[in-house]
Amino acid sequence: MIVFAHLSDTHLDGSARSAERTRAVMDHLNALPYDLDAVLVTGDIADTGLSAEYDEARTLLESRHPVLVLPGNHDVRGPFRETLLGEAAADGPINRVHRTDRAVYALCDSSIPGRPDGLLADETLSWLTEVLDEAPPSVPVFVAFHHPPVELGVPDLDRIRQFDAERLAAVVADRPNVVGLLCGHAHTPAATVFAGKPLIVAPGVVSTINLPCERADENAPFVDPLIPPAFAFHMLDDSGRLTTHYRVVV
Repeated sequence: MIVFAHLSDTHLDGSARSAERTRAVMDHLNALPYDLDAVLVTGDIADTGLSAEYDEARTLLESRHPVLVLPGNHDVRGPFRETLLGEAAADGPINRVHRTDRAVYALCDSSIPGRPDGLLADETLSWLTEVLDEAPPSVPVFVAFHHPPVELGVPDLDRIRQFDAERLAAVVADRPNVVGLLCGHAHTPAATVFAGKPLIVAPGVVSTINLPCERADENAPFVDPLIPPAFAFHMLDDSGRLTTHYRVVV
């Protein structure tokens, strides 16, 4: 069985609060008696994209488990590459693949520099197509990005989702070994379907949003900073069934 953790939206900003919430999640994962296949972090790792925030992230996200990261709309590609990944700074999309003998993790950059909404650039979709073409049919593939490609029923979020998502659907729909699409951005645990595949949204580490049905009126607080941080465990069994368990860290 493949088991990996999925967290998102740490929004590290140099404050004790964001650091403590991220540390609590990672301490929980690092104390597990089980070696995870991966720890996936789906973006908005930094809050303003400063190099110092990525320095902090490198320390806080350190783990014996393989840690896979991708950018969100709050991240800045140059410092992300240079400080967090140890690569040369560059402005193009940060697309990376992690391959093991058990699974392939395609990490796609859905960010648009300077904007809160998302889009998979043509070069990202071409890269993803190549990754999927190269993956053996028997090896499961998880496709990850920051922005959800569908509306989640939260207008404030839906206005800044991933747009032109039919292009992504055309790439993944007829791929039987794409077993799940994973994202963040929404600061709420959610599960739905996209292109006939499970689409799983990680909760936000730094905060949780209040759904419209949880707010007394449109002026009620949108973000709840007091709900404890949370993350997801994804489990893929030998039959190919994907199951997700959410955990709150107190």
